[in-house]
Amino acid sequence: MKKYKLTINGNDYAVEINSVEEQHVELVVNGTPYSVVVDREVKQTKTPKLMRSVAVPSTDQGAAVKVGAKTGQIKAPLPGTVLDIFVKQGDRVSIGQKVLMLEAMKMENNIESDKAGVVTELKVSKGSSVMEGDVLIIIGE
Repeated sequence: MKKYKLTINGNDYAVEINSVEEQHVELVVNGTPYSVVVDREVKQTKTPKLMRSVAVPSTDQGAAVKVGAKTGQIKAPLPGTVLDIFVKQGDRVSIGQKVLMLEAMKMENNIESDKAGVVTELKVSKGSSVMEGDVLIIIGE
């Protein structure tokens, strides 16, 4: 139901549109109900639904990875720009350690390691643009 306040020739009207079906409109003007037929079909606008895609798991092995797994990939959970990298090749990382900061939608997102091991390869550098699911860091034993 949509509500409008209209002023016509100095007179105020409170209009509520209850339903619209093709050319038939049910509305209430200042508390009085009316059934109106318009000269052409009225198309209702629909509010778009925002759909979020399924989150990409951070590991390359998905559900098969056990907690404490020592190898795998850390992937970008969403598209953005790499602001800072807190590890370098050869560093030992633990589960939950902050390894990278990613800016997405003007927000800073800390990316943490979900596995323990040694950083074998950095696939991105500071300032890199990444897409959801891109490999950021490879962790080995």
